[in-house]
Amino acid sequence: MPKKSDQPSWVKDFRKAVKASTPKGWLVMPGRKESMRVQVWKDKKIIGDVTIPYAWKESDWPDALLRIRSAAKAYEESNQRLEIKACFNIAHTVSSENEIDWKGALAAYREYKGKKIKDSNWEKKYMPVLIDFKHKIIDGERKYEKDANGKKIPCPIPNVEQLAKKYSNSKSLCKAALKRWEQGTTQHRHMRLALYGFLRYCVEEQNFESIWLPPAVTDKDAVAETKRVGYPLTDAQILRLLESFPVDDVGNKWRFAFQCMAVYGLRPEDLRHLHTRNGGQELWSNYEKSKGGKKGHKTEPRRLYPLLVHDVDGAINWHLKEQLFICEQEGRSLIPPLGNEGDASASCKTYLSRRKVWEAIKKEVAKEKQELTAYSFRHRYAYYGHNRPKADGTYRAPKAVADALGHTLDTHLLSYARFQTKDLANQFDETSLLVKAAA
Repeated sequence: MPKKSDQPSWVKDFRKAVKASTPKGWLVMPGRKESMRVQVWKDKKIIGDVTIPYAWKESDWPDALLRIRSAAKAYEESNQRLEIKACFNIAHTVSSENEIDWKGALAAYREYKGKKIKDSNWEKKYMPVLIDFKHKIIDGERKYEKDANGKKIPCPIPNVEQLAKKYSNSKSLCKAALKRWEQGTTQHRHMRLALYGFLRYCVEEQNFESIWLPPAVTDKDAVAETKRVGYPLTDAQILRLLESFPVDDVGNKWRFAFQCMAVYGLRPEDLRHLHTRNGGQELWSNYEKSKGGKKGHKTEPRRLYPLLVHDVDGAINWHLKEQLFICEQEGRSLIPPLGNEGDASASCKTYLSRRKVWEAIKKEVAKEKQELTAYSFRHRYAYYGHNRPKADGTYRAPKAVADALGHTLDTHLLSYARFQTKDLANQFDETSLLVKAAA
């Protein structure tokens, strides 16, 4: 057994929680393979040595603690007459009434899907939301209490009835589970389908309570429901936002990320695929995304072209390409943590939501019946790509802006058509009438 000084912090927390939740003499330690051992000492003798099916790792100790606490309670209620093993059997029976075997259901669901889903798709399109559902909705609903030393320890997992009080129906439950992903995005759609399929399987095949049955909604309906008008951030709003970032390593990395998204029209996922070429002269993204909604068709790596942010004095050159090149040479990363593949948008959203300026801008935008998202930096690029003239006074063709953004012209016309018309007011009577009135 490692020395106490070498133990991870969660082990210390676990043992403190066990000590505070059980009579004197109850000890916990790693078992063989994926298990834990619980020893019970009395009068300097071991009166119980039980192996329980929890791995010796941080993710499993809260559940193990609940089982140990239940066994200790059964032992005390028997006036310490029951054998320790019998107490753990009682604890298993009691906990099974309140806990749901999500781990077992997940394993069964994976087997049920079989070869229909590749391992890579399972990890990318299923596991993120299914793990989140357990950790954030089920485990996240746990209440905490303080032990004798003031340390927070988890109370038992909430049962179905307790969750039903929190979420009035399966729709609100699923909405909470999918909150991490932006509505209207492909990622949100994938996660929704995965979650709904899993929950339906749990109710129909694993006899889970009907509270877990997902709402009946077709894919077509869901897309229609989540369609939104994305807001293009103004340069002034971007500068205002960036000034609110803390001047430290994390803040500087996020500042660089959003500067790149604004100046180069990046998707959040593009950030993890940035690199320079030709000795730092060119900036590229190697991100491959489904092209035009066609299965198997992917976007190709693209060179990135800047549309600089302006202030009252004109264009601001943040030298983003040069910064990245230097870091590449030094083996450093300028990109903040973005989570797993496909989670970049959610990571950006999480960071932005902690900025008061972002929330203030969001309220301003809501008044205009538009939605502020992590893609609003990319929308800014599309807007200025069409409406800011080139040096010769002409405007860029839609195909040129679409290519710079890394999607098809059809996709561009579908999503960004509203940005294409210049000087629309001059095409109608309003402007001419105002000129006549002034004269």
